[in-house]
Amino acid sequence: MIKIVNFVHVTAFLFIALALVGSAPAGASDNYIPSVSLENYWTVSGSPQLDASLAGTREFDRGGTVTLHVDLANYGRIMGFKADKKADSRMDQMLADRELDYEWERTTALGITGTLRSGNDMIEVKSGDQVIEALRAGERSRDSMNFAIKISSRTPAGEYPLFLDLSYDYQYNVEVDADSLDAEGRLRGFRTAYWYQRANETVTIPVKVKKEAYFEIAEVEADLRAGEKSGIIEVTFRNTGEEVAEDAIARLSVFKPFSSTDDQAYIGTLLPGEVRAVRFKIDVDSDATEKPYSINSEIKYTDIRGGTVISESMKIPVNVGGAKRSYALPVVAALIILAAVGAYIHRRRRG
Repeated sequence: MIKIVNFVHVTAFLFIALALVGSAPAGASDNYIPSVSLENYWTVSGSPQLDASLAGTREFDRGGTVTLHVDLANYGRIMGFKADKKADSRMDQMLADRELDYEWERTTALGITGTLRSGNDMIEVKSGDQVIEALRAGERSRDSMNFAIKISSRTPAGEYPLFLDLSYDYQYNVEVDADSLDAEGRLRGFRTAYWYQRANETVTIPVKVKKEAYFEIAEVEADLRAGEKSGIIEVTFRNTGEEVAEDAIARLSVFKPFSSTDDQAYIGTLLPGEVRAVRFKIDVDSDATEKPYSINSEIKYTDIRGGTVISESMKIPVNVGGAKRSYALPVVAALIILAAVGAYIHRRRRG
């Protein structure tokens, strides 16, 4: 139970309300009711009504993390007034007028907390709750709620709903009272008491994953050895997206212990679902450690709108084995020995 009895203007009251909302104990009632009951001249119907929309584009590429900028708008309105107490005196009339001024704040949403949820495993929400202090009816939020989402590289193109859960408080009722009128006809000892109501809304925010060409490595054939020159790597790429990739070129980014003067391979047009194998020549340093490595690759292509696009990096797994044994020196040594033996035998026979 929260008590608010104050000699304040409604603007100052908003800040007090926010502080009380933030300090409400866990498990408290959704209604915040003051312990002091004053005079109630009006019963007002109406409440805040929040809506949310994305600022900027709602269409995104798969395989990355993006930030959604969500703007809130309050379309709440006062639906009606009902007189609960007849104003028979000058003081009653002044109290009724003062209460009516405060009742207009019923449509202001206070302490708005937004929580974004995903309805699909392919999209993950990476941000926690976002807060907007207050939003009056007929206004839009000055600052956006910002949520980071991660879109899986396996997400098919299409529209996906995200759900923004909003919780807030709003003024449910106001009561007023005063001790008397002073000699100048002003209220003396004016008091107010406020009721709050907790509200929850869920707004659906659709986001769209673009149609595009997208690639994966379907197969790799490679047998590289330390010290090898012009070793062959054969890589099969698959277009797992929904669009055609034209004039596609596969490119390698090599690093020690590898080097290459043949680090690009022409693929051509790759339709959705189609695969294409290309070859690269790789040199391996003689001091390369025998172990598995990864070589980065990417595909540069032209999309259906004529733009040049570079794909995400894809890792090509390769294994480097030990250097091949050279038999040149043993053969030479054997020939020298045979020649020496032959010369010795020849001299013996002549002698």
